[in-house]
Amino acid sequence: MDDRLVINQNDKGIFFEVKVLPRASFEQIVGCVNGQLKVKLTAPPVSGKANCALVALLAKKLGVPKSSISIVRGETSSHKQLCVHDPTQDVITKIQQLQ
Repeated sequence: MDDRLVINQNDKGIFFEVKVLPRASFEQIVGCVNGQLKVKLTAPPVSGKANCALVALLAKKLGVPKSSISIVRGETSSHKQLCVHDPTQDVITKIQQLQ
């Protein structure tokens, strides 16, 4: 998948879109499609479990605490907008490399 992740930055942090595929056989960042990061999660989309799994996976990949990642839009949707608050240059580089 050769599409590029669309990243927006302002004084609150870095924002990007994610397409979540819950109930996958394993957790994986698949790539980028239509400017969105595509992520497979083993957690079901029930009671926020997939949201928690998404934040945990991205926090681990980016090397940031889970508390620095928030779901801005789409908590009950498979299409989400995330924000990484107060990112360092290292984190910005890691976000750009996720795709």
